[in-house]
Amino acid sequence: MPSRAQPSAGDLARLGFLDTAAAVPLLAGLGEAAGPLLPLIGRSADPDQALAALADLADAVEDRERLLREVADDEGTSMRLLSVLGASQALAEHLRRHPEHWSDLCDPSLGSTRPTAGSLRAALVSAVGADAADAAPVATLGHAEAMDALRVEYRRLLLSLAARDLAHHVGVDDVAAELSDLAAGTLEAGLAVARAKVGEAASGARLAVVAMGKCGGHELNYVSDVDVVFVAEAAEGVAENVALRTATQLASTLMQVCGDHTREGTIWPVDANLRPEGKSGPLVRTLASHEGYYGRWAKTWEFQALLKARPVAGDAALGAAYVEMISPLVWSAAEREGFVEEVQSMRRRVIAHIPADQSERQLKLGSGGLRDVEFAVQLLQLVHGRTDEEVRPPTTLSALARLTERGYVGRDDGAELHDAYAFLRTLEHRIQLYQLRRTHVVPADEAARRRLGRSLGFTKEPVQELDKLWSFHRREVRRLHEKLFYRPLLAAVARMSSDEARLSPEAATERLAALGYLDPKAALRHLEAMTSGVRRSAQIQRTLLPAMLQWFADAPDPDAGLFGFRRISEALGSTPWYLRLLRDEGEAAQRMAQVLATSRYATGLLQREPQAVALLGEDERLEPLGRAAVQAEMAAAGRRREDPREAVLAIRAIRRRELLRISVADLCVPFGVEEVGYALTDVTSAALEASLAAVVRGVEAARGTAMPTRLAIVAMGRYGGFELGYGSDADVMFVHDPLPGADPALAASMAQAAVNDLRRLLGEQGKDPTLEVDADLRPEGRQGPLVRTMESYAAYYAKWSAVWEAQALLRAAPVVGDADVQERFAALIDPLRFPERGLSQDDVVEIRRIKARVDAERLPRGADPATHFKLGRGGLSDVEWTVQLLQMQHAGRVPELRTTKTLEALRVAVEHDLLDEADAEGLVEAWRFASRARNATVQVRGKPSDQLPRDARERAAVAAILQYEPGESDAMVNDYLRSARRARGIVDRVFWG
Repeated sequence: MPSRAQPSAGDLARLGFLDTAAAVPLLAGLGEAAGPLLPLIGRSADPDQALAALADLADAVEDRERLLREVADDEGTSMRLLSVLGASQALAEHLRRHPEHWSDLCDPSLGSTRPTAGSLRAALVSAVGADAADAAPVATLGHAEAMDALRVEYRRLLLSLAARDLAHHVGVDDVAAELSDLAAGTLEAGLAVARAKVGEAASGARLAVVAMGKCGGHELNYVSDVDVVFVAEAAEGVAENVALRTATQLASTLMQVCGDHTREGTIWPVDANLRPEGKSGPLVRTLASHEGYYGRWAKTWEFQALLKARPVAGDAALGAAYVEMISPLVWSAAEREGFVEEVQSMRRRVIAHIPADQSERQLKLGSGGLRDVEFAVQLLQLVHGRTDEEVRPPTTLSALARLTERGYVGRDDGAELHDAYAFLRTLEHRIQLYQLRRTHVVPADEAARRRLGRSLGFTKEPVQELDKLWSFHRREVRRLHEKLFYRPLLAAVARMSSDEARLSPEAATERLAALGYLDPKAALRHLEAMTSGVRRSAQIQRTLLPAMLQWFADAPDPDAGLFGFRRISEALGSTPWYLRLLRDEGEAAQRMAQVLATSRYATGLLQREPQAVALLGEDERLEPLGRAAVQAEMAAAGRRREDPREAVLAIRAIRRRELLRISVADLCVPFGVEEVGYALTDVTSAALEASLAAVVRGVEAARGTAMPTRLAIVAMGRYGGFELGYGSDADVMFVHDPLPGADPALAASMAQAAVNDLRRLLGEQGKDPTLEVDADLRPEGRQGPLVRTMESYAAYYAKWSAVWEAQALLRAAPVVGDADVQERFAALIDPLRFPERGLSQDDVVEIRRIKARVDAERLPRGADPATHFKLGRGGLSDVEWTVQLLQMQHAGRVPELRTTKTLEALRVAVEHDLLDEADAEGLVEAWRFASRARNATVQVRGKPSDQLPRDARERAAVAAILQYEPGESDAMVNDYLRSARRARGIVDRVFWG
């Protein structure tokens, strides 16, 4: 093809040109050089851009013929130049402005020789007119001239590096290291300019510039903020406060020199926000001030940043002293209180802040991105670097290599992660090179991805090949990120293949402790029990456990999660479907880990019936079945057993399964507190209905006669309001109605026997959770008969009923037993609880008196009134008494208020102008918050509780169930207190008047 004077459009298209019409005249303008150059242009990332930029450069240079001759005759020079012109618009523009720099690319040693850090420093310092041999060089050029000269020199050196990178396929670690050296030299030159501007006073302060982040780690990008910390000391004979003022002037001037825009553009921002106290702290501190802060106030993320601290400019001895000072603090960070929680939350915060439209294209912060690798490597360094100095290199790839060599990462995993990270960093470099802009987002448009693909050597199908390889490496990083932490833990206790990392028991204990296990030795015993041996179940466990360990560690109580998993695995170990379900349905395994490491309540239910693990597989299985379906199953199970005790045991087993279904749904899928209340109420009613039928059959069999009366159960309290929680008893009243002609004594005796059997069999301790049936709200309380006839209730209420009993009846809902009896009982009590004329003033005073007594006497000793869900200030009792007072005052004339449900009554009160909408919203918010927190507390503690937990881990688990992020326990408590305070203010106005 070079012999042809005029290549065809097809020839140009095959070489990668898109605008063939524009390419023809540009090629003609190159004259004889076009022939040999054309195929080389076709190998660049963007042939159209490379050709246009070469034509511009040829027009700009003083000796056009020399340029064209050199690039046509020397393939090395042409490849370096054309690679840059095709991949970087910004560097092509630099050459157009400074065409003489093209000759730097003629050096044949560029492909095999990397400039030293010293040579880069000397070139940059000299560019601003300073003596590179001086320990504290000072620029001699004017300030504006020095800033421009520094930018030009920086771009000249960057041009050579980019040419080496693109044309000679230099390793990404070498490129990143040279970029870091280039940055260090630039900071030194910038400091020389700053000294010149500050003047003679500059000699009064010793200033060290310590690089952090990627520059400190010798792994800088083409375009990145350069993170630094400034350390200063007074020169001999200078007061410390004077020296610090001078050092602050030097530091701020240095930042302006590097970051300001001039006619030659900018270099990069110098970011000092990693300093103690961030933007709020002083820009410059003494060594002692740094030491005081890090020893007392620093957070975990700050020690993670300090992993890469490296002195790069200014006073070398002071910089070295800083690094020596922080080193023991860094390598003991994993022992600090709260280390695990902070580490777990840092990664989540990063992911949460990724814009939604970038999440799938983020190279750095997205799932399977660079941060996953860097975060994993740094955490392993912090954990194992305490006792093994060999794993402390600040550079990610070097640290990964050491971790692999030392056995903390498997050899295959280390190699695969190295390849993935190197690819992602290379792709990041190519993206940034184009316009020399700081970005970590893979462009969405196809033309840009085509250029990127070609810059990586994909010339046939550049977009498809790039997307395929990128997707592969993202998947690998996601997979290896999990294995990197957790799989080597198994090798410490199980027989694994020879290429796996082998942690010593001590190292495995360290890693488990760093991941949040309070008893890492016990955790190791659990792992050993599940993974040792050659059984197929042990093999599957070795596959499952890396992911399970990660999910446990992300949850509030990893120790409980792992122990529960062992117990259930031992119970189901020989069941073929169990491990297969967890292995093949990832969501089931993740849900199981979440449940076991968060909820003792659900774990207890699951351990009683391990087969219920099958519920975790699909969302549909977690939907509550509803009363009709559950009751039909319970009734059928009861009818199949003649013995009432066996019948009720079968009913309780079904109840246990349904409680687990509700609990897991509440933990794992969106589920409101009202839905939980309805679901638990349905299960309770179904259990009572089926159990009542079973005990009635038993009593009939024992007495040898049919039941001579009809029984019904009236739900009271939260049960009657369809607002049951996990720790709620079933508050009820029992009513019976003898059949016509029946012996009243026999009817009462058999009804009493049935009710006694019902309460005893449902409350017996055993494998299944008890259902406490509490009848203390009946007339005369515990002193009165357990079961009354309809007539007895009517007589009592007509003669003796107090206002508090009428108030209790507001929540009465006949729900179980004979339908006619239920209906008649509701009609009996309606006039009492919904008086037609409302309440008298004396009744209101009495209700308030009783409420005041409850507030004063019922709060348990030692309980915190601010965080007691039921009786605390602004708690459930406050809200419910306020609603009930409104109902008793107005339900006689507002039929819609005749409901047992708190939230429904509040809605009706607003609709009928009985309550301001804002007040109702405050009461609803407080009621919902308290109900949700109460349920969450029972889930976490596994037993009834009306108090927000004081234990930090339990409180964190409650916060997690309430959808707060890790580390936000205090925010949860503050939100609860705010909601309760607001409700208490409303109660003070509406209830107390």
